[in-house]
Amino acid sequence: MKNPPLTLASAIILRAVSEGHCYGFEIMEATGLPSGTIYPALRRLEEARLIRATYHKSADSESQGPPRRYFRTTAEGERALDAACKRYPVVAARGA
Repeated sequence: MKNPPLTLASAIILRAVSEGHCYGFEIMEATGLPSGTIYPALRRLEEARLIRATYHKSADSESQGPPRRYFRTTAEGERALDAACKRYPVVAARGA
């Protein structure tokens, strides 16, 4: 089943991930979007197989938090991003 076109926010987030912004807080800083937008969109992008997450424990020995999720785009995600750049010129301009 083909994924529907991305929303503008999802396209911006996918662009940030494709540019190497790999985890939630870093994506928030790169996009200026709030966590209430970022995390649900990351979940949807992962369910659509446009991004893939891996878990890594913090190198900081004092960190007691859960492993950090690092995201990267999939080949399908790159194709979806190309389509989104055509649909949303502002997304294409972000990578220029």
